[in-house]
Amino acid sequence: MNTFRASIATACVAGVLSLATVSYAETPAAAPTGEAVVASTTVTATVTQIDQATREVTVKTEDGKEFSFVAGDNVQNLAQVKVGDVITAKYAEALAYEVKKGGTAVAPETTVVGGRTALGEMPAGAVAQQTTVTVLITAIDTKAPSVTFQGPGGKTKTIKVLHPEKLEGVKVGDTVEVTYTEALAISVDPAAKK
Repeated sequence: MNTFRASIATACVAGVLSLATVSYAETPAAAPTGEAVVASTTVTATVTQIDQATREVTVKTEDGKEFSFVAGDNVQNLAQVKVGDVITAKYAEALAYEVKKGGTAVAPETTVVGGRTALGEMPAGAVAQQTTVTVLITAIDTKAPSVTFQGPGGKTKTIKVLHPEKLEGVKVGDTVEVTYTEALAISVDPAAKK
């Protein structure tokens, strides 16, 4: 699984290099620094039906679409949910990178954190995961244009670069530290009183 994440992170490096501007210090010895690409979305839905015995919940989104699902046993506060309650889900992800002079590829490290409300409260919870991997630039082809990275396991991947001007100052032997973060928070709020 970590190898897969490392491959995904490596594949994202070229995309990030093409989306974010790399800024460089005036002196050639200074390490280039990177940027981050962030995206988030929020979705709300109103509970239209709930069967506490089967744990089946039907919700209607703001655009009128209905979805049904069975709430798993990890939803410990389902008894508090009523028809008309509003479920809000917020998802965010970010990809940040930093180009560094020299270094070696470093195996991915993943951290996962999460939490949920206490028993008896309205259901709510959040989980976040962050993976950091460092890859080594082994080749830059300005004619293609492409960059070849070597991951910590020795595998290489060549990726086409959309904006080659963003590679200015980046050299073979530099490393790229890539951090991918994603987070999901879900909460249920009581129906508005009429």
